[in-house]
Amino acid sequence: MSPTSSSRRYLAAGAIAATAALVAATVTTGTASAAPTGRDAAIAQARANVARNAAVFGFADGQDLLVKDVVLDADGTQHVRFDRTYLGLPVVGGDLVVHQDARGRLKDSTRAAAHDAAVRTIVPKVSAQHTAGRALEAAPGVGNATSSPELVVWAADGTPRLAWRTTVAGTGDHGQPAGRVVVSDANTGEQIEAYDSEHQASGTGHSEYTGDITIDTTTQTGGFALKDPVRGHITKDANNVSASSLNANSGTLFTDTDNVWGDGRKFSTDRSTAAVDAHANTSWTYDYYKNTFNRSGIKNDGKGATVFVHVGTKWDNAQWSDSCFCMMTGDGDGVTDPEQVDLDTMGHEMTHGVTSATANLRYSGESGGLNEATSDIFGTMVEFYANNAVDKGDYLFSDQSTPPWLRRFDKPSLDGKSADCWSRKVGQLDVHNSSGVGNHWFYLASEGSGAKTINGVSYNSPTCNSSTVTGIGNQKVANIWYRALTVYMTSTTDYKGARVASLNAAKDLYGLNSTEYKAVAAAWSAVSVA
Repeated sequence: MSPTSSSRRYLAAGAIAATAALVAATVTTGTASAAPTGRDAAIAQARANVARNAAVFGFADGQDLLVKDVVLDADGTQHVRFDRTYLGLPVVGGDLVVHQDARGRLKDSTRAAAHDAAVRTIVPKVSAQHTAGRALEAAPGVGNATSSPELVVWAADGTPRLAWRTTVAGTGDHGQPAGRVVVSDANTGEQIEAYDSEHQASGTGHSEYTGDITIDTTTQTGGFALKDPVRGHITKDANNVSASSLNANSGTLFTDTDNVWGDGRKFSTDRSTAAVDAHANTSWTYDYYKNTFNRSGIKNDGKGATVFVHVGTKWDNAQWSDSCFCMMTGDGDGVTDPEQVDLDTMGHEMTHGVTSATANLRYSGESGGLNEATSDIFGTMVEFYANNAVDKGDYLFSDQSTPPWLRRFDKPSLDGKSADCWSRKVGQLDVHNSSGVGNHWFYLASEGSGAKTINGVSYNSPTCNSSTVTGIGNQKVANIWYRALTVYMTSTTDYKGARVASLNAAKDLYGLNSTEYKAVAAAWSAVSVA
């Protein structure tokens, strides 16, 4: 479906006129009530540390902190992640992490690009209605579109200015969710940046991916349902409706009378066949994060997602939707490409949800490349974790659904688009191609440089500085990357920032002079990130 002017409409968000006084966080003592402990105490101390060190954090009148995540280490060290607002407006690029010891004393800090968040006025010169219309023009591939402007303080480049962040949401050619985020200066109307709002992984497939497996279901009157009683996710048939109309309550729950599901055939007329793979691979992704990082679900709140199969019409894709808290998978093209429900694709897309709930790496520039690389990395690690006989772990992303592979880690440039090495131009690439630098780093840190055969697949990874790198194994590197993502990275982290974040994580986990720390550093140097 191609968009037309008659199919588009805008929802004009009025200018926000809000004020919010600086809330000074203090720690009080007394006998009237018990002092907060654990997570609450860490948050209270972190607020106090920001207030005491306002100059360090760039925290001043009119700003407030919104708690996003808290990581408590086994030794008591605390890492509290905040988003920032100014006079009630979100500050894009203003997020920060407060690192403190077990007693709440400030040890260090990590923050995104913004230091100061103040702007002269929060009254825009360009109207919301005008902004909505211009944003629609900047998203020609989105059909049935709505345009929703939101007033923000944009400081992703370090300099705060009043801006409209406009989300254009609608559908793509096959009924899948499609959207564009357009950021423009609220005083001049000049476009600052634009990027896709949906995270997608293109793919095709030639078989059902997980073979004969055991899946967790729930007993109900008359039979069984695809409800995972342990992890909480449910799997539904979207009935090929347009994905833009889906929410967690949409679709039809898969049920069966004998608890035997699917027929294992590609392009199956049994609609539960795709549901088997989707349901099982969601379980493996959940279990990987739980058993490896003690993370209970996408948002670490124990809640399972809604998983849809048969979304749209002949949609060769899969994607995660934060707003729906749903995983959506298409049927392929109906000719050569079957359902998009293989292991690393499911792990990749659900990892976008994990990234959104933690560092929230912006889907633009180098941060966008890191966002995609993170999903490739952990989608691959789900494959290694599952150790499935049909789909063994490898460093070829989406090799089952896009043979021989969609992206590869040992030499990303073999796809003709992706970058092996960092350069100043990397941030100008599509995020699926700038991710190559991060994927290449992960491979080198894990397996080392040169020729190697793993699970029957041959690799030969070069280095950008002609060095020889010795790997430390992908489990250790994944541990380091997860800690970097959840503790040190922010929304505007770029590749150089990722090097710093991962080295901090390696130091925390293995020590400053450890083999692991040195391997992480050597791998970054080998992809030209110094």
